[in-house]
Amino acid sequence: MTIKAGDRLPDVKLTVMGKNGPEPVATKDYFAGRRVALFSVPGAYTPTCHKKHLPGFIAKADEIKSKGVDAVAVTAVNDIFALDAWVKESGGGDKIDALADGSATFAKALGLELDLTDAGLGVRGKRYAALVDDGVVKWINVEENSSEATVSTAEATLAHL
Repeated sequence: MTIKAGDRLPDVKLTVMGKNGPEPVATKDYFAGRRVALFSVPGAYTPTCHKKHLPGFIAKADEIKSKGVDAVAVTAVNDIFALDAWVKESGGGDKIDALADGSATFAKALGLELDLTDAGLGVRGKRYAALVDDGVVKWINVEENSSEATVSTAEATLAHL
């Protein structure tokens, strides 16, 4: 079953980069009591993710937060080392929280896994953007084609806020 507006996020463990290295974080804890603009990319450094999706959210992070959003976060089926380095090297280290879903546990729990094994990329997560308020999905836009970023961009997110 695919997650939809009105559903509570499943409680799974993601990984964040803490001051002393990787740290687990439960989704119920990360999203508790705040509004988060969450977007998902199939993978750090992949073409559309690197050239279009992440840069838009970095550029628009302050504007998104000015609309009553407490945090902007990206999730991907990558290890936290790759995801954290990608966000920081792209200039988003102080604007975007990196939530690594290394084993696709979150993507699968949402019903948004993307099987790219034939392309040599394994199981990833679909491209989407969502507004999560205290753990509940207020709206979610999932791309029909995860190679494109149209309904899940920072601009589309702003249009919903």
